[in-house]
Amino acid sequence: MSVKKRIDDLRKEIKKHNDLYYSKGKPSISDGAYDALIRELKKLEKENPEYASTDSPTATVGSPIQRGFQKIKHLAPMLSLESINTVEECEKFDRTAKKDLGVEKMDYMCEPKLDGLSIELVYEKGVFVSGSTRGDGTFGEDVTENLRLIKNIPGKLSGKKVPDKISVRGEVLMLIKDFQALNKKQAESGKDIFANPRNAAAGSMRQLDLSIAGERKLYAYCYDILYTSGEMPKTHADTIKYLDELGITTTPGHEHASSIEEAIKYHKDSGNKRDDLDYEIDGVVIKINDYEYRRQLGMRTTNPRWAVAYKFEPRKEITKVENIVVQVGRTGIMTPVALLMPVEVGGVTVSRANLHNMDEIARLGVKIGDHVKVQRAGDVIPDVVEVITSKRNGEEKDFHMPRVCPSCGTKLEKEDVFYRCPAGLGCTAQVKEAIVHYASKGAVDINGFSDMTVDQFYEEGLIKSISDVYTLKREDILKLEGWKEKKTDNLLAAIEKSKIVTLDCFIYGLGIRNVGKHIAALFADKFAILDKFMGATKEELTAIHEIGPETADSVIAFFANKKNTDEIKKLLSCGVTIKEKAASGKFAGMKIVFTGSLPSIGRSDAQKIVEKEGGEAQSSVSDSTTFVVAGENAGSKLDAARKKGIKIISEDDFLKMLGNPKMPESLF
Repeated sequence: MSVKKRIDDLRKEIKKHNDLYYSKGKPSISDGAYDALIRELKKLEKENPEYASTDSPTATVGSPIQRGFQKIKHLAPMLSLESINTVEECEKFDRTAKKDLGVEKMDYMCEPKLDGLSIELVYEKGVFVSGSTRGDGTFGEDVTENLRLIKNIPGKLSGKKVPDKISVRGEVLMLIKDFQALNKKQAESGKDIFANPRNAAAGSMRQLDLSIAGERKLYAYCYDILYTSGEMPKTHADTIKYLDELGITTTPGHEHASSIEEAIKYHKDSGNKRDDLDYEIDGVVIKINDYEYRRQLGMRTTNPRWAVAYKFEPRKEITKVENIVVQVGRTGIMTPVALLMPVEVGGVTVSRANLHNMDEIARLGVKIGDHVKVQRAGDVIPDVVEVITSKRNGEEKDFHMPRVCPSCGTKLEKEDVFYRCPAGLGCTAQVKEAIVHYASKGAVDINGFSDMTVDQFYEEGLIKSISDVYTLKREDILKLEGWKEKKTDNLLAAIEKSKIVTLDCFIYGLGIRNVGKHIAALFADKFAILDKFMGATKEELTAIHEIGPETADSVIAFFANKKNTDEIKKLLSCGVTIKEKAASGKFAGMKIVFTGSLPSIGRSDAQKIVEKEGGEAQSSVSDSTTFVVAGENAGSKLDAARKKGIKIISEDDFLKMLGNPKMPESLF
């Protein structure tokens, strides 16, 4: 394999895992495995600078903003941290910093690396005005109202030195006991369970339904100042003290270390205490204490030079492999999964482990009946890392990949290290996965169409294809167990709303192999019309920057399959409409802020109208704001607009600009 292909493959794989982790809350590999991919990519890029790319995961932070949320620009970049795993790497970090600064001594601040969702909190005149997720590091998702529901986030700052404006960085997390109680409730209600406390916290923050978000027990801990209009502290120790004085809850367990040796001891002690904590941590953060030293060292593209995340060894436990089964993925890939005797690993009970492919099974030498070590690095489906051969009794059995798909009976095909069912939408398992994917947030976004809903509807014969989603009848759904009138009507409303979809979301929703959210957007920008995309040649596809032969072949093969093109025709005949991007809508190029209540249309729908009409609905007033729509009981945003001399209009004025006194249904 060429170096360039390995770099391309790594970038593609890491982007896929970023999407699963940040956007979907469904990571599929451990933190350790992810970090290993990043380290390999960094090494190859450093050794082969001719293949550098600004779009590489090593040059970007976080993930794009999810649909359904307004975006907020952070007052300062929210960068990630460089991860290290050994004492030697920690000592090297210390030596390098001292050498670059020309000093012999260095002191540090150490704190637990909380395994939660990174957030920014903004206060003006001491009042909490906005909050956001990290997003891509520059822009985050506006989750202000969700954050207001977290009891230990102060609505108003205290203390004698409250600045006019301050932005602090922190982490939202869920305690392990609350996570376990939530998952029990989810399971009893027939809903999807969360993989771990981090994903439960992230899912709660991204709840558009505040009544649901409010039921979740979350806590926020802050550890840094991103921006302040007041005087910046001189050291990180001073920052923690200052945040405490303001009434902001800071990260528990932080300590000062007068040397790197003390910082390393802190890491060891924290690891020993890890299992006794009420919350998840996956390492410690070591930061240079002196802010002037930080300024001199500066930043890399995605992380600062003055801090590192010193990770713990992944948790490992021994259990028994009771069976090995194959799981059929959306694209037909067969993934071997070990069914384990349930074991608690780091506070979470696990009963499945990902074996990835037959090469991995051969490398491990794992058999059905083996005792194995499984590891979990703060995540999800764990990995089998070692077979305990000394525990074998001769009754263990080899696992063989089936010759045919366990779902539809089609003969499997071998592709590289994988086995794949080529039946596509003719395979029950793939159809189910295809429907779930089509309805997901990154695609047409049908709220309430979960994996379990798809399974239930499929088994009851209500849906057998993606297009069947649009033929569901109210009376049929109401006959099913667990479906009452309100739940049914909400789902049908979400299905109806999904009929209006942008081209990039529709392309992504089709589930074409190798076509993720970013690639779908590239295709939509290039071809603009679905028919042109469906008829594109390989030359036209590969002429697009970032599109290689493999992706182009996947697209052509997808549209060469008559079942796929027939399904697209059915979707369009069911009323699905591909909406062009609003390049010249009524609010094209405008930045609009809404404040107060809007009785006629509501702020959420008003913001959607602006976005649909080519404008940007801002969450706070800035110098770039075009105008402010002030409703009843308008607050601080109205005052800010007046001070800046920004135009202010009423809800009636806004509706007149639309040319319709009522909300235009056609926009949704």
